[in-house]
Amino acid sequence: MRRLAKAIDGLDEPAVEKIADEQQEDPFQVLIATLLSAQTRDAVTASASRRLFAVARTPRAMAKLSVAEIQSLIYPVSFYRNKAAHIVETCHQIMNRFGGVVPRTMDDLLTLAGVGRKTANLVLILAHRSRDNICVDTHVHRISQRLGWVKTRSPEETEQALYAVVRRRWWPVVNLYLVTWGQNVCRPVYPLCQSCAIADLCPRIGVGRVGKAVKGSPLSGK
Repeated sequence: MRRLAKAIDGLDEPAVEKIADEQQEDPFQVLIATLLSAQTRDAVTASASRRLFAVARTPRAMAKLSVAEIQSLIYPVSFYRNKAAHIVETCHQIMNRFGGVVPRTMDDLLTLAGVGRKTANLVLILAHRSRDNICVDTHVHRISQRLGWVKTRSPEETEQALYAVVRRRWWPVVNLYLVTWGQNVCRPVYPLCQSCAIADLCPRIGVGRVGKAVKGSPLSGK
């Protein structure tokens, strides 16, 4: 983890991390951006979030928008129709059940429309500054397997397994480090193992063919 902390310096951070920094960890905007990010490329998430927040930045304001209006603002994020419906319902739930404030507990967050453990964990870590959670997405799930840290079948299983094998000090940044590394180096297909800062520590479990860094890129060394 110390090596990765140095290695990701200068690489693009995940879109939700950037939004959290820009909006001073605003819980509502972190929540909505994370909902938009599911199975969506970072550039699309970032642009959709900017368009949506330019129109409505609070649950009260966003609850006044129609599903159709939100669909138009967030397109082309993946499953934009379902996400628009979830956003409207979530805003109403926040206003009616939580006094306009994004909940601070896992149990309450999981009652919101469209919110699963990944989203809830990221909101708790980025917006509520929790140090007791690990957020697991597909990158964290994949890299944890490749490193041999865990042997699990789903992100939910991986989350629980990581609590047992990762030192507590690293829990809040596991997602930031591994997602950044997964987007830039430890890719799903053709990972750039020759450019990996932790290659000597990695058994490459499940890795077949590897790729090469493009000359002139920050990872090529040339």
